[in-house]
Amino acid sequence: MDWQLVILLVITTIIFIIGFIGIILPVLPSVPIIWLGVVIFVAFTGFEYISSTTLMLFSILMIFSIILDYIANILGARRYGAGKWGIIGAMAGMVLGLIAGGVIGLIIGPFLGAIAGELISGKKNSQALRAGFGTFIGFLVGTVIKLIIALIIIVMFYSRVF
Repeated sequence: MDWQLVILLVITTIIFIIGFIGIILPVLPSVPIIWLGVVIFVAFTGFEYISSTTLMLFSILMIFSIILDYIANILGARRYGAGKWGIIGAMAGMVLGLIAGGVIGLIIGPFLGAIAGELISGKKNSQALRAGFGTFIGFLVGTVIKLIIALIIIVMFYSRVF
């Protein structure tokens, strides 16, 4: 293995780590960053290690992860009764939670934001709490989906390179 390939693999691995961090911090587009790492690797190596078919599969998985993450969050919130205000509150809670409390705030923020949004819209405490719980469940499901897809891409990538 030549030094240029080693440097490229180190850069790609750093990009993968940044993408992996995005699974926990949703402000970073996790799987798209990981996919970008693969694209950069392919751009410098041609299709010597990663075939065009594999790159296409990674592209489909990346798009699939974005769609499923979005759907999981919306369905989780909707299934447990969150309305428009609950979803707006969850988004605001995610941003404020990240700013105020880092990773913990990012997890708790959408839950509290959904509850606040539902209370503002006039729902009862129990309904608001249920909507907050649904938002949290949707967040967890979306996170697990991104984690699984990220691991599939990373494991396949390294199995093709080595």
